[in-house]
Amino acid sequence: MDFKSSASKFLQYVNASPSPFHAVHASRTALLAAGFEEISERDNWDIKPLGKYFFTRNQSTLIAFAVGGKYEPGNGFAIVGAHTDSPCLRVKPTSKLDKSGYLSVGLECYGGGLWNTWFDRDLSVAGRVLLRKSDVRGLRWCKVDRRRSNTSCLMAEGAEGGFSHRLVRIDKPILRIPNLAIHLNRNIYSEGFKYNKETNLPAILRLATGMYKLNEPIETDSRDDAPSVKKEKTTAPFSQEGRHHSGLLNILCKQLDCEVKDICDFELCLYDTQPSCFGGPADEFILSPRLDNLESAFCGLEAMVASVEDSASFSSDPTTRLLALFDHEEVGSSSAQGAASSLFEHVLRRISAGKPTGFEEAIPKSYIISSDMAHAVHPNYPDKHEANHKPMMNAGPVIKFNSNQRYATNAITALVLRRIAEIAEVPLQDVMVRNDSACGSTIGPIMSAGLAIRTIDIGNAQLAMHSIREMGGSKDIKYGIDLLKVFYCKFADADSTIQVE
Repeated sequence: MDFKSSASKFLQYVNASPSPFHAVHASRTALLAAGFEEISERDNWDIKPLGKYFFTRNQSTLIAFAVGGKYEPGNGFAIVGAHTDSPCLRVKPTSKLDKSGYLSVGLECYGGGLWNTWFDRDLSVAGRVLLRKSDVRGLRWCKVDRRRSNTSCLMAEGAEGGFSHRLVRIDKPILRIPNLAIHLNRNIYSEGFKYNKETNLPAILRLATGMYKLNEPIETDSRDDAPSVKKEKTTAPFSQEGRHHSGLLNILCKQLDCEVKDICDFELCLYDTQPSCFGGPADEFILSPRLDNLESAFCGLEAMVASVEDSASFSSDPTTRLLALFDHEEVGSSSAQGAASSLFEHVLRRISAGKPTGFEEAIPKSYIISSDMAHAVHPNYPDKHEANHKPMMNAGPVIKFNSNQRYATNAITALVLRRIAEIAEVPLQDVMVRNDSACGSTIGPIMSAGLAIRTIDIGNAQLAMHSIREMGGSKDIKYGIDLLKVFYCKFADADSTIQVE
């Protein structure tokens, strides 16, 4: 696949992934199409050489692994880690706001976003909705054919129906956070753009006394009335009425073909409805939300699939190849589905279970690539970068260094990756922050410390990280895929030439 084709495929992936749940669904779909078997953490695993497997947790984290033809318990793991979440605004559990003749939606800031970029954008919602299908007594899990459905189900003992997890995405703009006009905010030139995240970020849904559609009667049974009309707040455990505007609930119901009473709860992310696209005279840029970190997730996914299609390499590989796409990196990774949990250790132990000390023997033979986007040098702010470390877009993946262990890279882990890049014929760059600048971090140090596995931090270079609209290099998609594919295929060979105890 050439540079343009790889980038075009990524655009399809990121456009299909407005929430972590959608990103996992898109990844699952790709893995199923590539012949991977979906398994469950709840079941016994029958792991065999040349087997290709994956599972999800919370529908927002995905772990995939492919067992090399020569793998034996105690052999090493070749691991790529990335994350599915990005900074965004999320609908609050009770979001109903009514002020100055407008019906608005209360929002919570998730992660460290550039929230000023969310003003004056055409916004909508995407995420998951939990639906109730009947009166539920005792509960049991049921299996769903996920090749045909993106619904997971919790069924009732002795009753038909149950609870279902449904993905939802409203494609039209339904929300807006308007800026304050310059005529009412003259100080913006002297004091800068200031806003309060609690009071200035609620998104307008509609007018309190307006109609849903022009020239059609106003709904009278469930519409939200003017501020002077008060409604009793329901106390039913699952009821969403009274917690959210009926206008929002009705849109969800129409999309899901259900009734408001069926909705038990939801997790909704706001997203920009403007699609991702190429930019620049020669399509050299990617203009998109969520480059951090769906670009890394996509490169890892494509590399995993491509590596097992290389049958000669896969059949002779003594390692197990793993892809870990975690949720909650943007807020510290400390959750049941985050990189700081024991989830990934459990996976490695289960794969190594055929030998009493298999896990312990595998650890020093293993290697993690923590793949998360890097900061390209900004032409308007070049002094923000250290003088000798100014990565460029379309110049290959960036190795991240920080002696204070904000990144997990050291000379040995960098050497391994440089050898892989040499084989793959992929250019590499280095970055280190200035001494007078704070350094971010990734899942790299978390996984390295928790598992005691050699780790390197890398990422493709981008601009405007954590903006609602970011900017990356279109050629870097293929560079990332090629590097990670060769890592999966050649790690055991490259690592055998380096012995450091």
